[in-house]
Amino acid sequence: MSAVKPKLLKGFKDLLPGEMLLREKIISQIREVYESYGFVPLSTPALEYKETLIGYGDEASKQIYMFREPDGYDVGLRFDLTVSLSRVMAMYRDIPRPFKRYQIQPVWRYDKPDPGRFREFLQFDIDTVGTKSMVADAEIITAMSDSLTRLGLKSTIRFSNRKVLNSLLAFSGIPEETAHQLFRVLDKLDKQGLKNVILELGTGRTDDSGDKIAGLGLEDAQIARIEQFLSLNPQTRSDAIQAVSDLFKNVENAEEGIRELTEISEYLDALDIPDDEIVIDLGIARGLDYYTGPVFEAVLTDKRASRVGSVMGGGRYDDLIGRFTGEPVPATGASIGIDRLFAAVRSMGGSDLRSSTADVLVTVMMTERITDYAKVAQMLRREGINTELYTGKQTSIGKQLKYADRQSIPVAVIIGSDEFDAGQVSIKDLGKIKREEVDIKDRKEWVKEKVGQVTIPALDLVNTIRSILAGS
Repeated sequence: MSAVKPKLLKGFKDLLPGEMLLREKIISQIREVYESYGFVPLSTPALEYKETLIGYGDEASKQIYMFREPDGYDVGLRFDLTVSLSRVMAMYRDIPRPFKRYQIQPVWRYDKPDPGRFREFLQFDIDTVGTKSMVADAEIITAMSDSLTRLGLKSTIRFSNRKVLNSLLAFSGIPEETAHQLFRVLDKLDKQGLKNVILELGTGRTDDSGDKIAGLGLEDAQIARIEQFLSLNPQTRSDAIQAVSDLFKNVENAEEGIRELTEISEYLDALDIPDDEIVIDLGIARGLDYYTGPVFEAVLTDKRASRVGSVMGGGRYDDLIGRFTGEPVPATGASIGIDRLFAAVRSMGGSDLRSSTADVLVTVMMTERITDYAKVAQMLRREGINTELYTGKQTSIGKQLKYADRQSIPVAVIIGSDEFDAGQVSIKDLGKIKREEVDIKDRKEWVKEKVGQVTIPALDLVNTIRSILAGS
């Protein structure tokens, strides 16, 4: 049989054990935060009918993996989790509302792969469906902030309101049909800067690679009013609300968006959340067309993780579920970029990649007594200690300890014939060796000197290991 060449599809990736364990740790910590707010889990199929997925803008539709399945139906892989949630809410009318759910599943987008950008990626969403209260939006924002704090990441949450941006259209004399193009350009403000955004609003610009980026062709007076809006530089949430209130004082229907900003800000003030942790940034637009009210995103502020960019984002989408129900259903939510968070945690040095779930390796010095070693390993597992029994081909204790070290297993149990006869066990604290930076120049000498190793009565095994793990 000829060998099949192993290769990955373009835009996809494998996650090896060390990466998976860190990712699961990140997910677990965020899940605990969300559940502390009363959010519950939901799972939906990867495939949806074509009519479920389309209709959310030309850009989203172009990114959907579409095909005809064997039964003859046109289906596609979900491109986000919000659309599936909308279908669920329309199908299961008896779900109590407000419905507060989180969901952790992969999504697929046929997009141009770039470094750090893939066609399959994991989304972690949090949403509240069935309430118009701005408290729901404020809870999403504070849960985002709490999650990043839990991960040890410094961040700033920025929020605004699509209704305020709609008022910007009226203020600038720009027709509604231009809104999507305008908001798409405004969404580049953080990355491209005000100068480049202004150029794109007008005649266009040339990017760093020399490519020509077409402009929207707005009139000078319209651009001037947008620049006036984008140049507002409030220092606090209350300053931002006052500034936009003054700017839009003659704009019809501007009050609603400003009132919603005020309600969220009052909730944050009541929780004593500082202005520099959660701020009003009036220029935030968010890319998707279906946002109808508050929009928000989280960016990391530590220099070591600054290149990661936005790690969470979302907003209110009161019209989306109405595609299925025929009537508006209020909803708000956010999505986390797990892959970006992973990169951020790694760049911060917050966690080493471990390739094992075991805290203890039971080594095997006498293969004829493998069942006795297995009993020791099983006893430790029943005491709640993750334990691996060495089943490899190496008989050398030094090579077995090297295996434990490579897997970042912190404790090894060693039992030879003398220990069996005396009712004793030897424990090697591999974590201590790393913590104290023991100089290991000669592995044979290291094993011979039994660095970090103690011999104890077998009855003390569990308590000794627990003590070692507690101090690691």
